[in-house]
Amino acid sequence: MATTPSPLRVLTGITTSGTPHLGNYVGSIRHSVRQSVAPGVETFFFLADYHALIKVNDPALIQRSTLEIAASWLACGLDPERVTFYRQSDIPEIPELTWFLTCVTGKGLLNRAHAYKASVDKNTARGDDPDADVSAGLFMYPVLMGADILMFNAHQVPVGRDQIQHIEMARDMGQHFNHLYGEHFTLPEALIDDAVATLPGLDGRKMSKSYGNTIPLFAPRAQLQKQIASIVTDSRAPGEPKDTEGSALFQIYQAFADEHETDALRKAYADGIGWGDAKQVLFERIDREITPLREHYEALMKDPARIETTLLAGAAKARALSQPFMGRLRHAVGLRNLGAGQQAAGKTKSAKTTALPSFKQYRESDGQFYFKLLDARGELLLQSLAFATPQEAGKAIGLLQRERGAALPALVDHLPPLPTETANAVVEALNVLANSGEDKKK
Repeated sequence: MATTPSPLRVLTGITTSGTPHLGNYVGSIRHSVRQSVAPGVETFFFLADYHALIKVNDPALIQRSTLEIAASWLACGLDPERVTFYRQSDIPEIPELTWFLTCVTGKGLLNRAHAYKASVDKNTARGDDPDADVSAGLFMYPVLMGADILMFNAHQVPVGRDQIQHIEMARDMGQHFNHLYGEHFTLPEALIDDAVATLPGLDGRKMSKSYGNTIPLFAPRAQLQKQIASIVTDSRAPGEPKDTEGSALFQIYQAFADEHETDALRKAYADGIGWGDAKQVLFERIDREITPLREHYEALMKDPARIETTLLAGAAKARALSQPFMGRLRHAVGLRNLGAGQQAAGKTKSAKTTALPSFKQYRESDGQFYFKLLDARGELLLQSLAFATPQEAGKAIGLLQRERGAALPALVDHLPPLPTETANAVVEALNVLANSGEDKKK
């Protein structure tokens, strides 16, 4: 019988190193909250406070940022009853998995990480030691991120294009571990949504804490208006037509407005709207969307104990998955109960005599679904071609289990050409599986 496909798992994290800003809201929070209620999707949201330690050594800032970010997600509509919402440091299995992955990850792979290379290049350009002020935490950042993702076997991780490398590295780590210790990890894929806006900051560059050009998401109304008034514009006077192309003010407005509103401001630009008036239009549009969220945020910020309770409940939900999974991984790598050694050896010997062929169904980075048939020793017998849905792959497995060799011609579009010797081995394995099932029925 084909296995029931698991729900699609999507995982999102945000580092607790500062106050959430409008760029975080437009580029991650708003979109992720909307996607969290999609049917057939299991979503994980976490506060990446271990990651924050890499670049922040102010304990009060990390604590405050954790509170602000948690309150922001909840105020924007994240429902902790429908998702798994947790603080990274509440999951002790994550640093343990980080060490497991460290032991199977080549230093050469980490040498190529963008953040590390940027630091080395900066030091080299100054004539300093290439690793000056480079902490082991910065160097190992991709491994911790890999553990975040692989711990919960996420299928997709929404990231910006500058983060794709980290997802590819997580795949490499998971693949290497699977090769050494058996199939344990789902290999994740980066989820890039080009419809999600990247917001410019006050100076026209990408809105980022590192540039100091952000607009806090839940700044008081007067502060929001003052900061919008400080957005850099050109010197064109009222009455002069203005370009929307390259205008930070227009791009920010576009991220909040609907198509009709955007067209209206585009026409106003062409008609020569003054910058002061354009900034007022932007302020009113953002304030209309943020005000009800701000009220919820402020109520949450006054009750940090409520947020703590929510995060601990989310951690318990997450650990219901991470604890047993980590137990299996510990056993896989050989961290086992010594007192059960002789008994385990007997079971292993017995298992070798009763091992059966098996099917493995999975999803690849191309978004397609596949299955493979392994023999009793775990060696590959049959690798399918792509299926559009997990249900189609499951039906093909079911057909092979029922019809055995007779099913091979019917699946010709989803199987590679099989040499006679391989086809015979596949049929033999299917017969073994079928006979095993009949013996169990008896």
